[in-house]
Amino acid sequence: MDLEGVLVPEIWIAVSERTGIEKLRLTTRDVSDYDELMQMRLKILKENHLTLSDIQDVINSVDPLEGANDFLDWVRDRSQAVILSDTYYEFALPLMKKLSYPTLFCNNLETDENNTIVNYHLRIRDGKKMATKAFKDLGFRVISMGDSYNDTTMLGEADVGILFRPPENVVRKFSQHRVFYEYNELKTYLKELL
Repeated sequence: MDLEGVLVPEIWIAVSERTGIEKLRLTTRDVSDYDELMQMRLKILKENHLTLSDIQDVINSVDPLEGANDFLDWVRDRSQAVILSDTYYEFALPLMKKLSYPTLFCNNLETDENNTIVNYHLRIRDGKKMATKAFKDLGFRVISMGDSYNDTTMLGEADVGILFRPPENVVRKFSQHRVFYEYNELKTYLKELL
């Protein structure tokens, strides 16, 4: 499953709210080209002299979405749960503690001597889809869940793809996937599959 928007709030929206920089509210729910989105973010951070530490301060104040921990525990009682995220370990580690350390596959950031984020490094392009394919190649049945454009190739590769709390623009474009907005209704559906 994806992390941001599914189990925790969108990190960049929290950063936008703290800094007042409206363009940082844009996420993969709004911009389908991840590189374009990240290049814009890096430029904004540089222009506003925001460091990795500044962003980590915001992240430390973020808590999981209401019901996320109970949902994740419920899933782990029945199956393996793996988080596939386009975020970065430098952002996600405080959130992993709050979620009782689920398995997380994500990416890394590069900083300079001033702790300014200067680049990002994807493990592999379209990593969510590639990980999903690898799990299937290992003989696992895969149910995937996400909310944004960058999740849709993972959902398409999975045996079952689910949109959870997606914006309407994603629902319209990817109407082949089941859509859920609450953890309890999602659990009811998953009981049929697990």
